[in-house]
Amino acid sequence: MAYDEGLADRIRDAFDGETGVVEKRMFGGLAFLVDGHMTIAANSKGEAMVHLDPDVAEELVGPHVTHTVMRGRALRGWLDLDPEATASDTELAQWVRRTVEYARSLPPK
Repeated sequence: MAYDEGLADRIRDAFDGETGVVEKRMFGGLAFLVDGHMTIAANSKGEAMVHLDPDVAEELVGPHVTHTVMRGRALRGWLDLDPEATASDTELAQWVRRTVEYARSLPPK
C-alpha cells in the first residue's frame, strides 16, 4: 500500500521555504530528508514518523505519540504520530519545525 498522499502534501507545505529538503521513498512510505538526515515520513496509515533529539523525544511520548518500533525494537529518538497528533496544519508544522531543528544540529551527510 502506498503512503498517505494527503499527509505527504501537508508535510511538503510545512517545509515551504526550507532549503536542503529531499523526498525519498523509504520503509513503504515517503521520507523527507534535510541535509541528508531523515526528519519525517508519511506512511500508508496516515501516520507520520519523526526523528528528534532522543532526550526531547522521550518528553513528547503520550497520547497519540509513541515510540517507533521496528523489528520489535524501539528506536531511540524516533516517534510515531497518530493522525490526531497532526490533525491541524499548525500541529504538523510544529512537528516539522522540531525535526528540521534537530537535523540542522547534526553534521551534514
